[in-house]
Amino acid sequence: MILLRAKRIESVLQAVGNTPLVRLRCLTKNAPDIKVYAKLEFANPGGSVKDRAASRMMTDALADGRLTRDKILIDSTSGNTGVAYSLFGAALGVKVRLVMPSNVSRARKDIARAFGTEITYSDPMEGSDGAIHLVRKLVSENPDQYFYPDQYSNPSNPLAHYEGTGNEILDCLGDELTHFVAGLGTTGTMMGTARRLKEHHRPIRCIAVEPDDALHGLEGLKHLPSSLVPAIYDPLRADETVRVSTEDGWDMADALAREEGLHVGHSSGANVFAAIRVAEQLQREKRSGCVVAIVCDRGDRYFAPLKWEKRYIW
Repeated sequence: MILLRAKRIESVLQAVGNTPLVRLRCLTKNAPDIKVYAKLEFANPGGSVKDRAASRMMTDALADGRLTRDKILIDSTSGNTGVAYSLFGAALGVKVRLVMPSNVSRARKDIARAFGTEITYSDPMEGSDGAIHLVRKLVSENPDQYFYPDQYSNPSNPLAHYEGTGNEILDCLGDELTHFVAGLGTTGTMMGTARRLKEHHRPIRCIAVEPDDALHGLEGLKHLPSSLVPAIYDPLRADETVRVSTEDGWDMADALAREEGLHVGHSSGANVFAAIRVAEQLQREKRSGCVVAIVCDRGDRYFAPLKWEKRYIW
C-alpha cells in the first residue's frame, strides 16, 4: 500500500483539483481489454466538478476588480455551482445570492444556505433557462449592487478545466489516453478539457454527453437543441455528441454504487454509460483504448437530507 503525504494549505480554495482517477473493472466486463477511468470530481471540497469553475471565476474577478467585497455575487445555477459559490464566498468574505429552479434537490438548497447564501427561486417548469432569465432581470434592475459572473459566458469557466482538469488527466495517463467523456451543462468542462487534450501530440477523441430529450431527469445537463446555448460553447471542441436517456443515466448511477462502490449523481451515470459504450465498441472492433469519464458529484446530493440538529435526544 502506497501512503501519500498530506498537504498543508492556506485556504480551502487550494483544495480544489488534483482529483483521483479510479479504474472501473466490474462494469467493464464486456470490454476487458479497454481501460475505463472515472475522474472523481466529488473529491473537490464542495463535492463537485463545479468547484473548479466557481473558484476560478471568483478569484479572477477579485484580481481584476470586477468583484469587490461590497458587491453581492449573483448567478443562476441548478445547484452544484451554487454550492461552490457559497463555500468560496464564505472563505473569501463575499456575499452570495443564487437564482435556481425551485425543484432543485433540497440537499443543494440546504448546503448553500448553510454558508449564509440567499436563494431566489425561479419557475421549476422553465428549468435552468428560467433561472438565467430571472438573474438577468435582477442584475439589470440593480447593476451596481451585483457582480454577475455568468457561468455560461465566463471564459474563466473553461479556463479552469484547460489549466486544471485537462492537465491532470494527461499527467496521469499521458499517451495511454484515447477518449474523454463529459456531459454538457454550462459546457465549461468539455470546452476547457477538450481544448487542452487536443494539444497533446497523440489524437484524443472527445465525446460530449447530453440528454436525449428536452424533458429529462439528468439534473445538471442541458438538452442543447431546446435550450439557451451557452456563449462559451464551441461545437467543434467535441468530436461527437452522445445522447443518453434519463433511464440509462439513473440505472448506471445505481450500478456504479452497487458494483464499483461509487455513489454518484445521475449526470455522472450518463457520462459513465457513454464511456462504457465507447469501450465496448472498441472491444468489438479489437482496438486498444483508454477512456476517461467525468464523475461530477456524489449521489447523496440527490437524497432528501436528514435535519441538521444542534442537539440530540437519545
